[in-house]
Amino acid sequence: MRNIFEKATKDKIRFEYKGQISTEDLWDLSVTELDTIFKKLNSKKKQITEDSLLEVKTSENVLLNTQIKIVTSIVEQKLAEKEMQVAFKERKEKKEKIMEILASKQDSDLKEKSTEELQEMLNSL
Repeated sequence: MRNIFEKATKDKIRFEYKGQISTEDLWDLSVTELDTIFKKLNSKKKQITEDSLLEVKTSENVLLNTQIKIVTSIVEQKLAEKEMQVAFKERKEKKEKIMEILASKQDSDLKEKSTEELQEMLNSL
C-alpha cells in the first residue's frame, strides 16, 4: 500500500468538518475533534457497507477507508507525542529535584568542614 499521506495529497482528499478541510488541516485539530471526524466517517462506512459474500470495493469505500486510516494515524501520532511530552516533563522535574537535593547535601558537607579546611579551600580558589 502506498503511503496514505502521499495518496491524500495526490488525490486532494478532503474531510467534512465545519465545511471541507484538507488533510493538512487535520494536524491542527485536537484529538477530540479528530475523534468526531472518525465517528462520522465510521458511521458513513457502516451505512454504505452491506453484508455480502461478494464484497465489491467501490471508490466511495476506498475513499472512506483511506480517510479513516489518515485520521487514525494522526490521532495515534498525536497521542504518542503527548506521552513523550509527559515523560520528558517527569524526567525534567525528577532531575531538578535531584539537583536540589545534591546542592543541599553539598552545602551541608561544607558546613561540617572546620574553619581551617574552609580557609584552605578558599585560598586554593
